[in-house]
Amino acid sequence: MINDNFKITGALSIALNGEVVKEVPNTVVLSGKEFVASRMLGTTASAMAGMAIGTGSTAVDVVNDTTLGTEDDRQSLTSSAIDATDDNKIVYTATFGAGDGSGAITEAGIFNNASSGGTMLCRTVFPVVNKGANDSMTITWTITVS
Repeated sequence: MINDNFKITGALSIALNGEVVKEVPNTVVLSGKEFVASRMLGTTASAMAGMAIGTGSTAVDVVNDTTLGTEDDRQSLTSSAIDATDDNKIVYTATFGAGDGSGAITEAGIFNNASSGGTMLCRTVFPVVNKGANDSMTITWTITVS
């Protein structure tokens, strides 16, 4: 008997002004799993293109979350690629520069639209990262398919 447990998981690293301040796991939400399945059929759904940060603190709801709790800012991905050392991993990176998304940041998500709306792939909620108006935050998000 074949026992194949297909999983999509992830983790992100948050750097503030070039220094990693948090490393946290994430949840691939239902809309993200449905997105992955639809891409296997070659649908016209756009690839992941943006990352958002926010100040919401409501726990992730894997079935119902399609947006952040309180989105503060969204940026286009600065890079997205297969991990150079592991073909089962996709790495997304986005930078929130000075003036972009300042405050007590507590959540993040990846979307297939860089400006607003779109399909959410994943969401995470984490302890506060205080991003000042002049700070730069870079999030590197690794999604693993195993």
